[in-house]
Parts: sequence; structure tokens; C-alpha cells
Amino acid sequence: MSGNIIRKLFVAAVIIAPLFFQAECKKQPRCGCSGDVLFTLTDSQAKVVFNDTGTNIYFSLDSDPYSTYYFCNPSQMFPKFTDWKSGDELLVSGSAYWECNYVYQSSNYSYQSVYKVYNIMVTNVRTNLFGKK
Repeated sequence: MSGNIIRKLFVAAVIIAPLFFQAECKKQPRCGCSGDVLFTLTDSQAKVVFNDTGTNIYFSLDSDPYSTYYFCNPSQMFPKFTDWKSGDELLVSGSAYWECNYVYQSSNYSYQSVYKVYNIMVTNVRTNLFGKK
């Protein structure tokens, strides 16, 4: 008889336990240029690389050379690049977002990579003459 009671208590505990231990899913940040803003850069020193047509502009920060930032608005910002050449050190400002392919690929691995990829809606790019802002 006591075995029957223990079995019923165990079944009841299995049914009731999830009510007390609700495991909520953590919301993953939306990626891409219309996603959730992760952080904002203000006059951050970066090595900016771009092609001749301005369709692809990206950079890495001097303070974080392992991360890559792709412009969300390259055609809008490219006219500012007439006096600069690809690879110049410039000051960049804007809002950063996760890059979607990076998010999808990194979700397949259990380790956190040092190499991160972002999109950035650039608000300003300017030259840093002799270290003066």
C-alpha cells in the first residue's frame, strides 16, 4: 500500500513541478540594420576599407581588431570618402547591431568566438588629423 502512495506522489510531483520551475526563453536580440541596438560608437578610431563603388564599406576598431563592422548605409556615406583611400584611419560614429549571418552561425556553436561581426548605421565619418578630434 505504501508503494502505491509513493508512486502517486511521484506522479503528482512530476506533473506539478513545472509550475514552480518555469524556464523562460531568453529573447535573442533582433539582428540586422533594423534590429536591436547593442551599443553606440562615438568618434571611434577605425581602419575603414571600401571598394571603388562604395557598395561595400567595413572597418575594424583599433581597440578591437577582431571585430568587423559592416555599414548599413554605404551608399549614403560613400560621398564622404572622396578624399580618403581604402585602409585609412578614420573616426566613425553610429549605432551597432548584430550581423544576422554571424548570429545564425554562432548559435550553432557552444563557445563564444573572439571574432564578432556587426552591422552599423553610421551617422558620421571624419578624418583624425594628427590625433586631434
